Amino acid sequence: MPLIADLQAIVGAQNVLTGADATPYGQDWIGKYPSQPRAVVRPADSAEVSAVMKLAAQTGTAIVPVSGNTGLAGGTCAEGVLMISLARMNAIRKINTSARSAVVEAGVILSDLHAAAEAVGLTFPLFFGARGSAMVGGALSTNAGGSNVLRYGNTRALCLGIEVVLPSGQVMNLMSALHKDNAGYDLRDLFIGAEGTLGIITAAVLKLHPKPRAYATAMVAVPTLDQALDLLNRLQEATGGAVEAFEYMPRGYMERLKKFHPELRPAFDVPHDVNILVEVGATAPRDATPGPDGAVPVVEHLQDILAQMFDQGLVQDAAVARSQAQRAEMWARRELAAEITLNQLPIVDSDIAVPLDRIGDFLERIGARLPTLDGAAETLTVAHLGDGNLHFAVFPSRDDPMHLDMIREAVEDVVADLGGSFSAEHGIGLSKKSTMARRKDPVALAVMGQIKKALDPQGIMNPGKVLPD
Repeated sequence: MPLIADLQAIVGAQNVLTGADATPYGQDWIGKYPSQPRAVVRPADSAEVSAVMKLAAQTGTAIVPVSGNTGLAGGTCAEGVLMISLARMNAIRKINTSARSAVVEAGVILSDLHAAAEAVGLTFPLFFGARGSAMVGGALSTNAGGSNVLRYGNTRALCLGIEVVLPSGQVMNLMSALHKDNAGYDLRDLFIGAEGTLGIITAAVLKLHPKPRAYATAMVAVPTLDQALDLLNRLQEATGGAVEAFEYMPRGYMERLKKFHPELRPAFDVPHDVNILVEVGATAPRDATPGPDGAVPVVEHLQDILAQMFDQGLVQDAAVARSQAQRAEMWARRELAAEITLNQLPIVDSDIAVPLDRIGDFLERIGARLPTLDGAAETLTVAHLGDGNLHFAVFPSRDDPMHLDMIREAVEDVVADLGGSFSAEHGIGLSKKSTMARRKDPVALAVMGQIKKALDPQGIMNPGKVLPD
């Protein structure tokens, strides 16, 4: 109780939640890691975060930062410990249209930043299904990805500078808007992707980009994944690297989508094995300005390329969006992926990356191996094909922890053999700690442990996450 009173003195009694008021913060989006926080503190600025952290350091109190709580790896599980919610720190302090940057606080919701940038003809190109509740701080802490990584990079590539409150309570100002700064170690990138285990990101300087004046969006069916990559490479060459998204939805995904959302129209009249959602963004007026007949050049260009490939037998079918409603319908199929994946238990859900030209190899190898482990298991695949990131889910026939771990190890084996990564964009949290122990280079793990101990000697920052015990 003295701790609660001290916290109330820092942020106000109304911003220290306990009991039933704190319970909702312990419910993550997937519902796999429920917890009951000891209390939830809602600071208004970095000075209050600093004061809370100093108190935590003095009392040895464990801290779990939380933003929109839309993670998928259990990174905000906070049983019996203190949570710091950054929801009140939600100011977009400045948008610099000349430098194409934004200065924001960590509690800014992504969709709010999208709207603010769009109002001045710019875009913050970090898009994924949870953008209406996910916050900047969480995206930075997990180095989130999404559907536009192909053109713009993940969150790390979109960040110029950050402000961090360290476990000691010290505030480290790295709020640089510079694109080049070789002044010593790159501490910014150390905290991005650390999932709150080294400190709390409270603000950031983010890169903005010109908002495309027009989009060309299409659903395309191709015979094989190799030909899908051929399509991607042709489009990149023809558009000067303007492909924004290249999403793979195989036949099994489309069938599951139809099962749970029969109201959605099928992508094609006839089912296909390899279905691609492709989107090209045009920023140049010459590519985006409709002609006298109302045709948009970038849309016509995409249609011409697809027609040529159809004549060559490299494309089996294609539908090009001719309106915003048709574009939204195409994207709806992809953005329902999390819902139709996580609505069945038990599940072994993998977020992996392999070289672009090995995606087919992964699916072939794991497809051959799984029946030897569980003949009744089902699978579901959806992928950011343009950057090699697959979301591969296995639905085993029985919910036995050893059985699930055996399947997880089989996936890891294939990924490792192909030179891939067991974590592409969702982070480590709790769910991949055992994989970290099995698969991460031991020297790298030792270095990470040394960094953790140096910055957080008491181990109070998001304890039990990321690093193996």
